[in-house]
Amino acid sequence: MTTTYSFEIYNSASLLPQEWNSLTSNNIFLTREYLTVLENSCPVNMICHFIGIFEEKKLVGIAITQFLFAEKLESFGDRDQCLKTSVRNFAFKNFASHVLFVGNNMLTGQNAFAFDEDIKQAKAITTLHKAINQLKKELKAKGKKVHITSIKDFTETEIKPLQAEFKNNYTFSTQPNMIFEINENWKTEQDYIDALSKKYRDQYKRARKKAEGIIKQKMSLNDILKYEDIIYDLYFHVAKNAPFNTFFLARNHFSFFKEIMKDDFLLYGYFLDGKLIGFNTLIKNGAIMDTYFLGYDESIQRDKMLYLNMLYDMIAYSINKGFREIVFARTALEIKSSVGAKPLKMYGLITHSNTLINHNIARFFNYLEPKTDWQERNPFK
Repeated sequence: MTTTYSFEIYNSASLLPQEWNSLTSNNIFLTREYLTVLENSCPVNMICHFIGIFEEKKLVGIAITQFLFAEKLESFGDRDQCLKTSVRNFAFKNFASHVLFVGNNMLTGQNAFAFDEDIKQAKAITTLHKAINQLKKELKAKGKKVHITSIKDFTETEIKPLQAEFKNNYTFSTQPNMIFEINENWKTEQDYIDALSKKYRDQYKRARKKAEGIIKQKMSLNDILKYEDIIYDLYFHVAKNAPFNTFFLARNHFSFFKEIMKDDFLLYGYFLDGKLIGFNTLIKNGAIMDTYFLGYDESIQRDKMLYLNMLYDMIAYSINKGFREIVFARTALEIKSSVGAKPLKMYGLITHSNTLINHNIARFFNYLEPKTDWQERNPFK
């Protein structure tokens, strides 16, 4: 008997089938709770959809998509004011302002889908493909034509079955995901410090000395609500100065996240003379700690080496709490490398609705995804 799969597209997390979370045991970012956060406090220029794959009546696969429409963005990142940037912004507006991501553009890693362990993978991916095409039709009927479709953030092994199905797609590789493996013999932050070579132990000591006077505080929901505007301004300052940005978070994002996800979402505030000068966020994902958005006052950041201190704090917390690894994601590669994170190459697939552009998508993609040169470090003995 041949197995047939069908799909259902959901416009809201509140409509997801009861058994949705039965497929999310390995990934908090696909759970109904997280998807509720995403839907209710997502960037202004993003619409989320959720896909269920069924074998008869049984839910055997789940997926998430994000439709980004850039016309609501005032800026794609202000840092590089030059001709190439204006050409890129023109190209982006006219040929790439409607992007359908299969996966989560706000995270790094395979957060696109999860399948039941007995599923026939190739067939499930074909069904997912059909669902994506159906979603594109529905968006077009509402006057939102998808320019670019991208399935993102897979390792070299994970991308192979997708390449087999999405044949006319271009396989791209973006900046790597920075992963910090926690040595199983480390029980305290001191174990980590002892493992560093002299040069990087000195860097650690210098950073810690610079941060004297800064008070770090774990923030409750009430604290987050109280400081919401300052937290947002600190976040926005960092996001706006990134070389390239396709979205900005909603103002209530962090408080809503805390309200729904409780202790799985941590926000730490950094205070100097009673004033909030920076914050970072962490998400507990099983044995993995995911770092999330952060923000800081640039004038203090430099002087106090605040960003580097935040990285050390995240490492210390994750070691103390027995996590296995930290996902540091894909910005500031060199500084993350200097604390011990290692690059993991990530791949995605991309296709354009315009045949001519799709034919030259490799060149087009290099315009949209600025390359960064950086030097890998090894801080350990």
